Amino acid sequence: MSTTTPAPARALNTSRTTATAARVLRQLRHDPRTIALMVLIPCVMLFLLRYVFDGSARTFDSIGASLLGIFPLITMFLVTSIATLRERTSGTLERLLAMPFGKGDLIAGYALAFGTLAIIQSALATGLAVWFLGLDVTGSPWLLLLIALLDALLGTALGLFVSAFAASEFQAVQFMPAVIFPQLLLCGLFTPRDNMHPVLEALSDVLPMSYAVDGMNEVLKHTDMTAAFVRDTTIVAGCALLVLGLGAATLRRRTQ
Repeated sequence: MSTTTPAPARALNTSRTTATAARVLRQLRHDPRTIALMVLIPCVMLFLLRYVFDGSARTFDSIGASLLGIFPLITMFLVTSIATLRERTSGTLERLLAMPFGKGDLIAGYALAFGTLAIIQSALATGLAVWFLGLDVTGSPWLLLLIALLDALLGTALGLFVSAFAASEFQAVQFMPAVIFPQLLLCGLFTPRDNMHPVLEALSDVLPMSYAVDGMNEVLKHTDMTAAFVRDTTIVAGCALLVLGLGAATLRRRTQ
């Protein structure tokens, strides 16, 4: 009499997703250095930036809003890619996928756990910049918080995605120059995108960080929510969801 192994569950399940998120949060609770990196480093960088431009508050106002979105994106990318890779290399991911857990459950659970920390991170960074460091924004600080949170979630999604292609934590860090640095150079932070070479401008138009910076600038300049802000936030959120889907599709049980 033959027996068959049940196929792993594929449909996204709320209970499995929340169980994964709870497990990841429990693990992170015992890793204070990782929590400090995710929650405090963006605040520290904004604090340093404010006093680097101590004699030119106008300069801090012009770039502080953009960096308020970029810093969380970078830190969430680093922490998420390394943490997810550690799950795979330690064999935890393989054991979970042998149970009734689908790839979508795991990716959604990781995203929910790191997204919870992203909310805390973005709220602290936005509050520090606006109410303590005096970042002068024309629009609502809540809109600033929204785009900062979406940027952090985008960093989480990118980290989950690239972790599938890294064989070690060192390799995960090496993806940063390939994935983050080009976006940082082309997002319009250093020079307006329409002043770039046409090829680079066209390339910047398909990079999500460009819309993150554009969204921050919309809040910086306009009192009300503009159509451009809605477009920018929709693109950033859509990119995050797309990359999460790609992360689920490329998730492997173990590092070869």
